[in-house]
Amino acid sequence: MTTPVPSGTPLPKPTPPTGFLPTGFLPADSPPTVTTGPTGPTVTTTTTGPTAVPPPPPPPPPGRRLAAELVGTALLAAVVVGSGRQADALTADAGLRFLADVGASAAALAVLITLFGPVSGGHLNPLITAGAWWTGRGDPAGLPLRAAVGYAAAQTVGAVAGTGLADAMFGHPAFRLSTVPRGSGALWLGEAVATGTLLLVVTGATAAGRGRSVPALVGLWVVAACWATSSGGFANPAVTLGRALTDGWTGIAPGSVPGFVLAQCAGAAAGLGLAALLFDGRERAHSGARQGVSDTP
Repeated sequence: MTTPVPSGTPLPKPTPPTGFLPTGFLPADSPPTVTTGPTGPTVTTTTTGPTAVPPPPPPPPPGRRLAAELVGTALLAAVVVGSGRQADALTADAGLRFLADVGASAAALAVLITLFGPVSGGHLNPLITAGAWWTGRGDPAGLPLRAAVGYAAAQTVGAVAGTGLADAMFGHPAFRLSTVPRGSGALWLGEAVATGTLLLVVTGATAAGRGRSVPALVGLWVVAACWATSSGGFANPAVTLGRALTDGWTGIAPGSVPGFVLAQCAGAAAGLGLAALLFDGRERAHSGARQGVSDTP
């Protein structure tokens, strides 16, 4: 509202604040603004009602988050094993089979992380969950250890169920032990590199405020790791265990599982260490919002 002030009238003085406003609200009345025009000084008063800033939505209940991790990991394992079965039925060329399996697995990861990310974070991997717990330890908003253990259990159950589902879809006996040996130092080194870089990608991107890019980055890294590492880039203990229960060429003999899992754990620890060194992961992940770090590339 604008009101002309007669000449000679003392101008109003702004009233000093008497206290702090409740968080999330704007003041009801802004201080008056004085302007000088042809007819003399003019006082402009702007009145606004209290405007509430909506609070963030509550997190999904624990049961829903566990269900998301179980279903997501089951679908991932079903795609890994099922695409291998499909490729095996379509061609005898090992390169084409591998190409088809890798492409399907990477596409599934990008889709599933995007789909289940708002519910549970879309980890789908016990080592991603361990990394989230480690970087968030001591932070009230971080992932509690009890929840992390529940995630890992749900992911493992999901991977086993997804493997059985894939074999059943293609008419093969479910839960038949694999006979594909994958045990050597070179394979373990490749698995450590694949898993370590995966943790580096996820933790580093999150710390740099680029969390929205994680699904695409993970999918791209899976393609690269599968082709560039000697192990084929399993990089997931839960899915590794599930793949021990299929007799297809995507499987891994049960006796080879411990070596692969240990290599994955060692690689994950190295990846987290590199993320902390290169991106100051733990501190920047918690201070990104305060510092205004963008969540987009």
